[in-house]
Amino acid sequence: MPPQKLTINNTVHTVDADPDTPLLWILRDILDLKGTKYGCGVGYCGACTILIAGEPARACQTLLSDVGTDPVTTIEGLSTDGTHPVQVAWQEVDVPQCGYCQAGQIMAATALLASNPHPTDADIDAHMSSNICRCGTYTRIREAIHHAAASTSTK
Repeated sequence: MPPQKLTINNTVHTVDADPDTPLLWILRDILDLKGTKYGCGVGYCGACTILIAGEPARACQTLLSDVGTDPVTTIEGLSTDGTHPVQVAWQEVDVPQCGYCQAGQIMAATALLASNPHPTDADIDAHMSSNICRCGTYTRIREAIHHAAASTSTK
């Protein structure tokens, strides 16, 4: 197969890898984007959540051949300096404990707020239920999402 062009975080990369390679390994091992974490490897935990064309996807289950020309956003692509409203809210609410799942949580929350700028608790719980936090910071995650929603609605 010829090399594939991928747009990741608004940068075009040419990747020469087997089309059946999970995107997680392309990001981490070939492009050195280490923010996307390997958790369970079967798409269950959400630690590897990224955005493909603005929609949340599991990088461990998305094959290189599945991406096509859709733009990919990783945690590194939200902002260069950590000032994306969801990242700021995460810091202000002090969400992480161990922090391992947080990149995936932030990416899922970003997708939620893009589709629903003023989610209810029920909306947040439903959308975020597929991202697991082994430390159990779900209450703070919900609070941070509300905080990010409020901060973006005042801008």
